[in-house]
Amino acid sequence: MLHKEHFFIKTKRQKALYDLAHQHAEKFRERAAHYDKTGEFPFENFEELKASGFHALTVPKEYNGKGISLYELVLVQETLGQGDGATTLGIGWHLGIMMDLSIRREWDEPLFQKMCQEVVNEKKLINRAATEPKTGSPTRGGKPFTTAVKQADGWLINGHKSFASLAPIADYFIITASIKESDQVGGFLVDTAYPGLQTKKTWDTMSMRATGSDDLLLKDVKVPMEAHVETIGGGHANDHLPHGWLLHIPACYLGIALAARRDVIHFAENYQPNSLPHPIKEVPHVQQKIGEIDLELMKARYMMYGVAEKWDEDEEMRPHLGPELSAVKYVATNAAVKVVDLAMRIVGGTSIFRSNPFERYYRDVRAGIHNPPNDDAVLGILGKRVFSN
Repeated sequence: MLHKEHFFIKTKRQKALYDLAHQHAEKFRERAAHYDKTGEFPFENFEELKASGFHALTVPKEYNGKGISLYELVLVQETLGQGDGATTLGIGWHLGIMMDLSIRREWDEPLFQKMCQEVVNEKKLINRAATEPKTGSPTRGGKPFTTAVKQADGWLINGHKSFASLAPIADYFIITASIKESDQVGGFLVDTAYPGLQTKKTWDTMSMRATGSDDLLLKDVKVPMEAHVETIGGGHANDHLPHGWLLHIPACYLGIALAARRDVIHFAENYQPNSLPHPIKEVPHVQQKIGEIDLELMKARYMMYGVAEKWDEDEEMRPHLGPELSAVKYVATNAAVKVVDLAMRIVGGTSIFRSNPFERYYRDVRAGIHNPPNDDAVLGILGKRVFSN
C-alpha cells in the first residue's frame, strides 16, 4: 500500500528510512543558508548523520549495516536533499561508494570487511578521487597524470586530484593512478592521515558551496602493498557493471527541486498583492506553472524510481541498464533546473534575494548539469545503442 506522505513509499522499512532522512532534512534546512553563505563545511550535519547511523545505510547487513537497496538509496537522498543539497550530495558519494563496493566485491574480503567495520564502528567516511585538472572527468577517458610506483614494501603515489568532495572530513580516498612501467590504471586506498597527502582549498563556487570539494595534492605518499584495491579494466567479473549507485546524484537534485516546489506553493498560498482579492494561488497562469512543475517532477521521479526498482529486482539486467541509468541523470537534473526556474517566475523579483532560498536552489541545481555523465555523453550513449542493435 502506498503511503500518503510519499507516493513512492511502499513498505514499513521504506517509511522508516524516509522518516530518518526527513528528520535530518528539517534540521539541515535551518542551516543551509549559513553554510551556503560562508562556504564552510557542514561538520555539524555530518556528525548528526553519523550519530543516527545514516552513513552506514549501504554497508551490507552481514557487516552490521542496513544493506539498503538502490530504490531505498534514492528515496533517502531525495528526501535529505529537501533540507540541504550540499550535505546530501556529499554523503551520497560515501553511501554510493559503499554500495558499489558491496555489489562488486572486487576488494579482498578481509580488507572490505575492515572498511565496513570502520564505517559502522568508527564512523569513517570514504570517497573516490579520480578527476584531475589536466584530464577532467575520468568519464571522458583521460588517463590519470597521478602515478603509482611499486616498491619493495608498498606503493609511492604522486599527483593532483580535483573535485574531491568531503575533503575536509573524509577518512579515506580511493585514488586513481597510472601504474608506472605498465599500461594499467589502479585504484589505491589512501588514508587521509598519511604523510604527503595535503588538501588544497580551491572550492569557491556559486553552487554546492558546502561540499568541500577541494583539491588533493599527493607528494611521495607511501601506501602499503594491499592498498592497491582495484585495477581499472583488470578483467574483474563486474568490470562492465554500470554504476547504479550514481543515482544518488539525480536523487539529490530532485530533492532540491522538491524543496523549491514546497516553498513556491507556500508562497502562492500566502501572497496576495493589493491588486487581487485573493492569493495568487487562484491565478490561472500560476496554477499552470505549478502544473508544469508537477509534470516535470512526475516524469523524472517515475523514471528514477522505476529504473532503481528494475536494478534491484533483476540482477541479470544490471549489465544492460547503463543507458537507462544515464538517462535518469539527464532527465532529473534538467527537470530540476526547469522546476526551480518556474518557481522563481512565480515568486518574481524577490526570488533573487539571498533572504529567500530560491536563488540558492537556482545555483545548486546548476551543478547537476556538470556531474557525470554530462548531457552530451548521455545522448551519445543512447544514440550509439540504437545503432548497435
